[in-house]
Amino acid sequence: MKKSLFCFALLISGSVFATTDHYVLRDGKHVHHLKITQNGDEITASSDVDFEPNADEKGSKACSADIADEAKSTGKDTLTLKKKSEEAATSCVLNIKLSPTGAKIEQSEDCSSFVTGICHFSSDGKELVKIK
Repeated sequence: MKKSLFCFALLISGSVFATTDHYVLRDGKHVHHLKITQNGDEITASSDVDFEPNADEKGSKACSADIADEAKSTGKDTLTLKKKSEEAATSCVLNIKLSPTGAKIEQSEDCSSFVTGICHFSSDGKELVKIK
C-alpha cells in the first residue's frame, strides 16, 4: 500500500511542473494552432495548420500539415523547433517568438518538405492568440 501511494505521489508531483499553452490564429479560411508543453527543462512544441483556399486563392487545394519535436529556448521568450525531414536531407526550423498574449512563428525555407500547396507554418507576422 505504501509503495503504491509513493508511486502515485511521484506521478502527481511530476505532472505538477508540466504546463501546456495553446495558441490559435484564424486568418480567413486558414487556421494555425501551436502547442507548447514545458515539463521541467524539457520543452516540446507542435504546430499544425489547416488551410481551405481563401477567395484570392481560387484553384488552390485545401491542405493540412503538422510538425512536432523538442524545442530549445534561444533567448528570452524565443523558442526554436527543428525537425529533420524523413524524405529529404533538410530540416524545417520554426522560430517562435512568445509574448504574454500570443506567439508569432517564422519558418525556414526548408519547411517545403513538410507542407504542400498554400499551407505554411509561418504566421506571416500575425500573432497567434494565447488560449486561456
